[in-house]
Order: sequence, then C-alpha cells, then structure tokens
Amino acid sequence: MVRACINLALKKLNNIHLKINNPINIIGSDGKFFLVQSLKAFIEADSKKVSTFTSPHLYDFRHRFWLNDRYINLNEIKKNIKIINKLKVKLTLFELTSLIYYLSASKLKNSSYALVEAGLMFAGDSSRVWKSPKLQIITNINKQHLEWVKPKTIREICKQKVGFLSENTTIYVGKQKKKTMKIIKGILKKNPSKKNFYGKDWSVKKLGNKIFYKDNKGIIPINSTDIKNKAMLDNLGLSIKVARDLNISKKNILRAIPKINYEGRMQWIKKGKLIKKLHKKEELLVDGCHSETSGKNLALYLKTLKKDTYGIWGMQKNKQPSRFIKEFKGIFKKIIVIKIPNEPNSCDPINLKSIANRYKINCEVASSLNDGIKKISNKKEKVITAFGSLYLVGKILSLN
Repeated sequence: MVRACINLALKKLNNIHLKINNPINIIGSDGKFFLVQSLKAFIEADSKKVSTFTSPHLYDFRHRFWLNDRYINLNEIKKNIKIINKLKVKLTLFELTSLIYYLSASKLKNSSYALVEAGLMFAGDSSRVWKSPKLQIITNINKQHLEWVKPKTIREICKQKVGFLSENTTIYVGKQKKKTMKIIKGILKKNPSKKNFYGKDWSVKKLGNKIFYKDNKGIIPINSTDIKNKAMLDNLGLSIKVARDLNISKKNILRAIPKINYEGRMQWIKKGKLIKKLHKKEELLVDGCHSETSGKNLALYLKTLKKDTYGIWGMQKNKQPSRFIKEFKGIFKKIIVIKIPNEPNSCDPINLKSIANRYKINCEVASSLNDGIKKISNKKEKVITAFGSLYLVGKILSLN
C-alpha cells in the first residue's frame, strides 16, 4: 500500500498532483530512465511540452526534474522544501523529491504529459497517487532490490510492481523473460484496464544489419548508432508503441530517435578533462549498469568491440556484486576496483576484488579514479570502461 505519509502530505497540499495533466507512470527494474528519455524526445518532436521525474540523478540533483523546457532551479527547490517542511509530515527522501516535483509540475501551463518514474516497488511508491493515470508502462522486471521483498522471488517482485496498477488506465508491458511475462500476464488477468504486450501488440526484430519495429499500424525502420544492445532496442520499441498510440507520427518518431538522451548508459566520452589524461589510442566508455541483467547487456556489447578492454568498477552495498561481476568473466584484461567517491554506501574495493577473483577475473585495487586510470593507461590501443553504478558514472561525468 502507498504509505499514509505521502497521502497525508498531498491532502495538506490540496491534492496538487491532480492538477498535473496526463500523468504516465513508468515502472520496472531496468530501462526506466531510457524509456522516459525516449518518450520525452518523441513528445517534444510532436511540438508538445512534457515534464519528467526521474531518479537517481547522475551529477546534478536538478536533473531529476524536467519542467516543459528547462530543469528546475535551486530557488524553486528551496521554496518547495520550505512548503513541504511546514506540513510537518515525516517523509522518506524519495517522497520528498516526489513532492518537490508535484509542486512544480502542478503549476505548469500547456504541459501535455507528465512522465513519472517509479521508485523501487510500485506497491508503496510515492508515484502511485493517481487513480486513473493516462498510461502505465512496465519496462524489464528482474531480480533487484531483494531486501525490499519477501519471499525474494521474481513472482513477488512482479506482484509488488504490477499487482497494484490502476484498473482504469492503459497498460503497456515491455519485453520480459518468458517466465516473467507469464507471471505478469497472470497477475494482470483480472485487471480490467486495456493491456498491450510485447510480442502480441508490437515487436522489434533485427534482419541482417537492419532493425524494424512492427505493430498493427505498420513498420518503422530504425537506424541509430546509439542503440548499442538488445535491451536498449527493446525499450525503444516500447516507447515507439506508446508514441504511436499517442498519435505521434512516424516522421516525428524517426526525427527524434537521434536526439534521445542516453547519458550514463553505454555512453562514449569523446572530450573533456578525463579524455585529455588518456593516450590517443585509448577510448572511455561509461555505463551505470548495476544488475545482473544490465551487466549482461554491457558484457555482450563489449564483446562486439573486438578491442582490449579494461574496467574501472565501483558498486553500492545494496546491490549483488557476485551475480553482477560473473557476467564479465573473460571480458576484461584487467579490472581496477575503486570506492565510489563521496558515496558512503559504496562497497569496499577489497571485498569487490575478492568476489571478482572467485571468477578468475584479474583485479587490482586503486585508491581513486585518477589512480585507477594511471594503472591501466598507456600508449596501447584499448577501451577503458567505467561501470557498476550510476553514482560512479555520475562522479566521472562531473569530473569531466
């Protein structure tokens, strides 16, 4: 159930969230940020305004809140926090940030949609506040945040994320593992909302070097060098399906694809302070992957590069480093393990090294990011990949 605290706070604020036009919930384990950014690009290409709420941020707290044509400003954040504090309601950090967004988004004029990313589990989430949202979109669901569920099974995770969807909306379920999709369909069987499923209502297929999206309205060829793996492609297909059902034209969809913001997700860093520290034949790739599923996606992509690859790995304590790092056996020539700068929840690098060594992965501990780069940087051609946490990637982007 949604915590009473968020409902009480909204009640004291005269239910400001109900003033937000066409809220769309984005729920899942992986791919929520990508889904928000791609759908945002499609809506804007259709000459409409949209607000977004995402978390966590990479390096700037303001980037959690997009308001039609700008990020929120610091004065607005301070003003909203002052209003929230006067409510005298005990809130979690995520509930506080949700209210900051609701206060600002409720004042927007001419905003056509609000894209609202859910937190860990939708059942008690502060984004589950609309009885009849415009849409509810489900990205890939997998075994993450197990400390929040009992029993620790994929069925229970699906129940917490999908079992509490609105009964008066339109639901979209993106590509899942076969077992997961079967569980989701079973949970949604009694939900009277209109439902759309990957495989039944749309699909994305690769034929040779060409990629095609297909639904009952026709086929859209996809050509983007930024789509680096199957998971990104599947999420792009999900957002295209939603965009088509929002009557966004094929022309505007194709025009928007190159403009999608992939920051921190399989992102090649082309310039900046860190690039200047590298030799000419060295390339830097960052990816905030932190789950077994997203780790596998990165590993598959790195295999396609056919270059010597070195890793810089940092991770948070509430993740599953053993399940994660095993996906990279045979991928890296060496991994440098570091503590995520200024992150109290960062794993001890010595523990991470010990875990990697179990899978016979060559590992070394570095005292800092700069020290890590020094340990592997030389004149030889290579790809240096920083991975394992959005917080690590955020620190790298802020230093660059």
